Amino acid sequence: METKPLAILAAGGTGGHMFPAQALAEELLFRGWEVKLSTDLRGARFTQNFPREVKIEIIHSATFAKNGLISKIKVPFLILGGIFATLKAFWKKRPSIVIGFGGYPTIPALTSSIFMSLPRIVHEQNGVLGKVNQLFSKKVHLVACGTWPTIMPEQVISEHIGNPVRKEVISRSGSPYIPPGNHPMSILILGGSQGATILSNIVPEAICNLPNELLKYIRVFQQAREEDCKRVRSYYLAKGITCEVLPFFDNIASYLCEAQLIISRSGASSVADIGIIGRPSILIPLGSAIRDEQTLNAAPLIKLRAATIIAEKNLTVKRLNKAILKILSSPENASMMAANAHKTAVLDATAKLADRVEEISGYSNR
Repeated sequence: METKPLAILAAGGTGGHMFPAQALAEELLFRGWEVKLSTDLRGARFTQNFPREVKIEIIHSATFAKNGLISKIKVPFLILGGIFATLKAFWKKRPSIVIGFGGYPTIPALTSSIFMSLPRIVHEQNGVLGKVNQLFSKKVHLVACGTWPTIMPEQVISEHIGNPVRKEVISRSGSPYIPPGNHPMSILILGGSQGATILSNIVPEAICNLPNELLKYIRVFQQAREEDCKRVRSYYLAKGITCEVLPFFDNIASYLCEAQLIISRSGASSVADIGIIGRPSILIPLGSAIRDEQTLNAAPLIKLRAATIIAEKNLTVKRLNKAILKILSSPENASMMAANAHKTAVLDATAKLADRVEEISGYSNR
């Protein structure tokens, strides 16, 4: 019986890293691979929708970003422990390739792949390399870029692949858009996997200040931090607005398809999902992002006038209210934005990344 090749997918603890990993896992399983996911406890929160055939391996890693001297002192020891555990697992069953999607939990798998001279790739979702991907960018066989152009160090082999999108989203690609009108309308608010308290503070008031003739048709579906959900939900209900406020939406494809407008952070996965489905959006890049990668992520949608962008430092109730009203009061403009958003979609990103995995590993079952 032929042994299946083994792909190790290493991804950090945010949806932006985990969702492309999930998409690749789905494709590689379809192509006859064995797939294991290497992540930490934070990343494990996003694995409920991974195919059941994917083995989840929790490894030790850490980030220097945490506050406190003791936490920082522990970091090298936790990472070393993760590397030794990963090396032991790799010696037990040698992977055919290792693919890192960013985040500190990828360090043990990528470091082990270098020690064992394994084929290796990193996939960068954003327009700027993350710290860990930058660290390994010159030590891998390919940096696969989700956003183009991506700011890259010299002498790095890179290629525009696009951001892999989960099957539940890609299956609804180009879903027909129902423009705003005198009928129930949905506004979907996405805060990213880290949540967005600023959106919980500003979005409800901006929506509830819309004219009554528009507001009576509005339904709100908002992602919020768990500690903010009750407060946000109560605000909408007190204003008579039908709403659903949750920390995480499982069936995100359905919410995207039903939306007349999306208000979102411009994380790479969110931007890719918006493009695949094709919806008007108001994007608020994460203000604390040191490299401002979320502004770069939004560029394709902004260039085609498929989205409105508001810098976090400029985000006010009045400004957001005006942006929402402009889109929902113009069915023609909203429809144009939806169509233009879909033009940014890279529909074959997952297949292209899987092709590179097979080429670089030297294995193909097709």
